[in-house]
Amino acid sequence: MVNALVEKGLLKEVKANRKLNDPVWRETEDGRAVTLVITDAGLSAIGIEVEYQKTQAQKSGPKTIPTERKIREGTKQALVIEMLRRPEGATIAEIVEATFWASHTIRGFLAGALKKKLGLVIESYKDDVRGRTYRVR
Repeated sequence: MVNALVEKGLLKEVKANRKLNDPVWRETEDGRAVTLVITDAGLSAIGIEVEYQKTQAQKSGPKTIPTERKIREGTKQALVIEMLRRPEGATIAEIVEATFWASHTIRGFLAGALKKKLGLVIESYKDDVRGRTYRVR
């Protein structure tokens, strides 16, 4: 499955930085550690659009850097964020019902796409009636 994502350009392999404890996806035949990063196409596929701005030309030519990641309206990602922004937040069960994702997918999505990639602060608390509830602060 991961190889198909790499082949379609949604993920790409890059040299892992062991000093930064990058997760190692695989080792090459010559023993180099490789990790995976999501590409702009991969971000777009999950509803995140990246805008770029040009920086000053350098020896290797003009460079671009990401300036902002936008959430595409009408996506499941936008739906989940909207649910989490409600005053009452949302439970995993409520998100499962709205998106048809598996609960483990939702937990990974909260930690990966929302916290790490978008930098959202996700608050978790125990509600006596609804159970574990999540909300964007």
